[in-house]
Amino acid sequence: MKKVINVVFIAIGILILALFGVRYYTKSHSEFESVEGKSGELTVKVGYCRPILRNRKIFGELVPFNTVWRTGANEATTISFSKNCFVNGKKIKAGDYSLWTIPNKKSWVIILNNETGQWGTNYDQSRDYQRFEVKAESTQSVTEKLTIGFEKPEKGLLMFINWENTKVEISIRV
Repeated sequence: MKKVINVVFIAIGILILALFGVRYYTKSHSEFESVEGKSGELTVKVGYCRPILRNRKIFGELVPFNTVWRTGANEATTISFSKNCFVNGKKIKAGDYSLWTIPNKKSWVIILNNETGQWGTNYDQSRDYQRFEVKAESTQSVTEKLTIGFEKPEKGLLMFINWENTKVEISIRV
């Protein structure tokens, strides 16, 4: 009996090490990035892993159209709002969310989901907090690494998601 228990503990230990090894390996290919935008008392933070183009066709192939995407690599992308605000005209409560998207050629659906901390393939639509649609634009230059960032127009913030030759912009106002 003691031998069986030892084998079980060894197997569990190997599985745990393998899990950490796989996560470390995948993260080494898509670095983690944290970006922050501020407008007055509002701070918006995004944490995501940045996959690389590597001569692949991204939107419509690697990331299929009309399919929920984690908006990055590895764990689900996170977004936090320090205070209540409006995102593309929809009221958003201060707090932490996971950020998902449904890319299409001419527009994307942006999804804020109440669940955070999950691996990027574990999307639960029943936990969606808010969805809205934004226009997708083609860019002249190619963006090699997925880039999420902020611009500061006259009022509020403009968050952008840019990769390959596609860019979407999301308006954030207090």
